[in-house]
Amino acid sequence: MILKRNGSQPAIEGPPDWFTGRVRIDPIQTQPLAPSRVTSALVTFEPGARTNWHSHPLGQLLIVTAGQGWTQCEGEKKVEINAGDTIWCPPGHKHWHGATAGTAMSHIAVQEMLDGRNVDWLEPVTDEQYLG
Repeated sequence: MILKRNGSQPAIEGPPDWFTGRVRIDPIQTQPLAPSRVTSALVTFEPGARTNWHSHPLGQLLIVTAGQGWTQCEGEKKVEINAGDTIWCPPGHKHWHGATAGTAMSHIAVQEMLDGRNVDWLEPVTDEQYLG
């Protein structure tokens, strides 16, 4: 068993190449321990913050832990997500997620590595897409 104490891993600021707005990433499991491929993080979005469009080679599970946010899959309508909700994004499914314009949101993101990657980052979500 490996125990990582709360606060023992430094948080990082969400890189502007992946996010719009202020985002904090608190690592949970950043490097999988073989044979596991699982990685995870607690991600907190300030109001108005969101991911770029992206997909995951083996899918992604989101567990909303606080606040209210939005998520959208390509070709579908944007939907509201709230604390306690879970979202499964299938492998290769282009999507984005983040806080609403007026409320922060936190979620735990769980995904698996495939050939050294767990996400494929794409273009930013435009303000029209985000607010639309």
